[in-house]
Amino acid sequence: MKIKTLVFTLILGLAAAAICLAGDTTAEQGLRDADAAWSKAAESKDLDKTVSYYSADAIVLPPNAPVATTKEAIRRTWQDLLVSPGAVISWKATKVEAAKSGDLGFVSGTYELTMNDASGKPINDKGKYVEVWEKQADGKWKCGTDIWNSDLPASASASVEKQ
Repeated sequence: MKIKTLVFTLILGLAAAAICLAGDTTAEQGLRDADAAWSKAAESKDLDKTVSYYSADAIVLPPNAPVATTKEAIRRTWQDLLVSPGAVISWKATKVEAAKSGDLGFVSGTYELTMNDASGKPINDKGKYVEVWEKQADGKWKCGTDIWNSDLPASASASVEKQ
């Protein structure tokens, strides 16, 4: 009798753990899917779709620029990037986690960006990013905080300006 109770308790515990892990996996897959769709929107230079992934109170921390805390500032940040000559951007998540509560998650990964310099020569940039996502009342994920920075060394002029 004790063995049957022990086996039943063990099976019940494993089932509960599987349900919990499946919930986390579902949330993490939702975050991964949202992030991939967002990258595709930016890659296609669809400004409206790109900025639609932000929550109403989002903050964006672009490299070498002031923080963007309003919808207009976020839109300008992306518009400046997407209309740059030769601009090609994409990113890919390498780590995705969701809070046990199911209402917050974070995505980190790498990006690739190509833009033309003043002479028209393509400049290739690679870097990393972190996004904090918030689950909305309608069940959709929106990015509440977004930051990215380059793996390339700072230019000599940028180093001089900081001194």
